[in-house]
Amino acid sequence: MSASEMTAIQSQIGENFVVYSRSIFSIKGVRVAMVRRSLEKFLFLSRALQDFQGNPWRDGLLCPLTVENASVLMRICPFLRPQRLPETASFGFGDRLGLATPGHVRALKEAKVFPVLAQQSMRENARTGRNFAQVLADALFGAIQEGYTGGFAADADHLKSLDQAKEAAKLGYTFFTCDPSDFLVPVEKLTPQESKQHIQKSIWEQLKKEYVGPKFVIPGLGELSFREEELLRIAVKYWYALEFAEEMYKTLAEELPEGFDFELSVDETAQPTTAKEHLFLALELRRREIKITSLAPRLPGTMEKAVDYRGDLEEFRRAVKAHSAIAQKFGPYRLSLHSGSDKWSLYPIFAKETQGLWHVKTAGTSYLVALRVLARVSPALFREIFLLACERFPLDRQSYHVSADPRSLPKPFELNDADLPKLFEDPAACQVLHVTFGSVLQKFGDDLKKELLAHEEDYHQALAEHLGRHLKALGVKEDV
Repeated sequence: MSASEMTAIQSQIGENFVVYSRSIFSIKGVRVAMVRRSLEKFLFLSRALQDFQGNPWRDGLLCPLTVENASVLMRICPFLRPQRLPETASFGFGDRLGLATPGHVRALKEAKVFPVLAQQSMRENARTGRNFAQVLADALFGAIQEGYTGGFAADADHLKSLDQAKEAAKLGYTFFTCDPSDFLVPVEKLTPQESKQHIQKSIWEQLKKEYVGPKFVIPGLGELSFREEELLRIAVKYWYALEFAEEMYKTLAEELPEGFDFELSVDETAQPTTAKEHLFLALELRRREIKITSLAPRLPGTMEKAVDYRGDLEEFRRAVKAHSAIAQKFGPYRLSLHSGSDKWSLYPIFAKETQGLWHVKTAGTSYLVALRVLARVSPALFREIFLLACERFPLDRQSYHVSADPRSLPKPFELNDADLPKLFEDPAACQVLHVTFGSVLQKFGDDLKKELLAHEEDYHQALAEHLGRHLKALGVKEDV
């Protein structure tokens, strides 16, 4: 962007608008920029272009930041279309509010990692009232605001139905996380005889022929083999999950014959994924011709939301090393770390033992950064939010793995304004705020977004620092 282009845009649109200087680019000779009037943002075109929806403004067009206008941009601007992941480390930036992408882009500065700028799970969309189309549009406009042209992926996270996968595919998503947890069989509660009732006899006999007896050599791990009783347990546990994954993969292959990234998530189980379980999954995925980009195993220790890892770091290291060896043998594909926010003690280990072939997902941490900024700039609103979060926590926590006890926390109206940001040093407070976002946004969402827009620079810089710290710990961004 030249100074003359900035001057031309500002002159045309008028002094009542703020022009985001990094956002200016051209489409077919038409200058385009993100602008803001009061707390409302628009895409401004120096003259009208076909298919964009908006209102005439000083010989140009003032376009709302809608899904429809985002679709037009993706169609005519290749650099704004979601892309496949390259063969390198990747990092998912979830955004519950639709305001965080400019801060995420700033965190990426000089980082050697490929970003997933649009990433949201079905569970989170249900609680925020958003959908896949809105998530992608918000990420796209956020990238434009910061002038980002480096490419990004879009992850339809934790998909639990074929219809969800097809919807995301039609919208332009490139990354699909299959969550087959509803199809996992809790074999720990079954006797061997009961387990056999969960799998067809012909299938079981074929599995025994293929997997009982042979030794599978995994470089860096050694030889693995299956005893009949452990194969039965593993096969019963994962068989229906694999059937579902195969059905989703084939559905996506029909929708996107040019290719896509596919992650299998088996991390939402009570017990850690063993090396032999991963081996069975890898062998079955290969047999079914399912090419995965990443696999999210259940790793040992406690992966609670909003707090650092709780567990034996050496046990975690051994597990990641074993899983990585299998992923290298049968892919190579990435290991994916879910609940990846703020796991400071794990990042160096995870990056090293995966040999740099990893994917990390974050979401709630950007929301907590927003609340931390709010605690500083609008103490009264933050107190109301914190009080509601404490009230709603017993119900909202049910679909999340957390251990916080809100009774241990101080009452928000007993704290001085200056002490409110210190709540984010308390793991219990972070967890309470993290999992109650749906209730908070339903009641205070508009007020929260207004405050963040009024203090936009504070929010984006805080995000850049916090997510930048994640990337530094993972070894893909240098300290400057």
